[in-house]
Amino acid sequence: MPETRPDDVLPADLPDPVRAALLAPMVDHHCHGVRRDDPSRSEFELMITESGAPAPPGTTHFDTPVGAAIRRWCAPVLGLEPHASPAVYLSRRSELGAGEVNRRLLRAAGVAAFLVDTGLDAPGLLTPAEMGRLGGAAADEIVRLERIEQDVAEAGLSAVEYTGTLREELAARAARAAGLKSIAAYRCGLDFDPSRPSRGSVIAAAGRRLADPKRRLDDPVLVRHLLWAAVDVARERGLPLQFHCGFGDDDVDLHRADPAVLTGFLRALAPIGVPVVLLHCYPYHRQAAYLASVFPHVYVDVGLALTHTAAGSARVVADLLELAPFHKQMFSSDCYGAAELCHLGALYHRRGLARAIAGRLAEGEWSPADAARIAHMIGSGNARRVYRL
Repeated sequence: MPETRPDDVLPADLPDPVRAALLAPMVDHHCHGVRRDDPSRSEFELMITESGAPAPPGTTHFDTPVGAAIRRWCAPVLGLEPHASPAVYLSRRSELGAGEVNRRLLRAAGVAAFLVDTGLDAPGLLTPAEMGRLGGAAADEIVRLERIEQDVAEAGLSAVEYTGTLREELAARAARAAGLKSIAAYRCGLDFDPSRPSRGSVIAAAGRRLADPKRRLDDPVLVRHLLWAAVDVARERGLPLQFHCGFGDDDVDLHRADPAVLTGFLRALAPIGVPVVLLHCYPYHRQAAYLASVFPHVYVDVGLALTHTAAGSARVVADLLELAPFHKQMFSSDCYGAAELCHLGALYHRRGLARAIAGRLAEGEWSPADAARIAHMIGSGNARRVYRL
């Protein structure tokens, strides 16, 4: 059967310039690699949930907003009728093979550039270059700070050597990256002391860390040291610094991932001018919108939330538009493992923004020229400016 055309997902009565702006290729400013192999059903189900556990016996992760969205919107991209059953969908996926599935879904997203976080340990993920090649797009790397720190911690250094080597490794990786990213929300929460730690406290903490280097970084002193070292490198290189906020895997304490508790650190960075991008943020996206509205160096997206709220995502987009400046908002899919999540992230961004725009046009709040300009800024223009693409 024919694929759903991109313009089929938008309201029919949008002015042509607005429709063109919404359908223009976007910059996915935060995503991960997708798998290069064919997953089993159990593996696929774990890729479409942020839970680390299988669905309870007798149930399936397809019975979720994102599961229903895959059957509705991804099935036609693979040549199936909308709402194909999970069994039929996965059978077709296997029949086509991972390479063709990834090519179709990544290209259906309508992305001009992928900025890929390469910090995950999972094997078998596409590299940024492979993501770009299959998706018909440019691709650059987002360097995950905690991955670099883990490599340094396991290098057999002394506590004194640790600090200098960490700084050198950050600078070396940043030289070929589009941005830096922290998952401090997962490691110590975003409510850390925002001040730069003293050298003595860092060396003492590094000594404790190096006694068990394979353990993941969770010492607040070393997390703060890593972040401030990254700020120094980002300032030198002109790079933005991303923070995971809000909704995510089941090992995050959600209340400590509220971007509002990062305010002290954001305030400390204001004179430095390093751009800070708050990722995902749901259900704290209104707090993130406030931060983007009051701090000139703070930007925001609702990436991951759009895919996982699926049919309800238009309300999330509308919430962000209530307060966040239009020149501070960006698009990301945060896809990981399954290329379906890239396609759905882009689709629900376009659908949600289109619905908000249609309402503002009907009320006379925006002109068609305003609406087209805002859609372009959020879809690609802001990211191109911040990441210097």
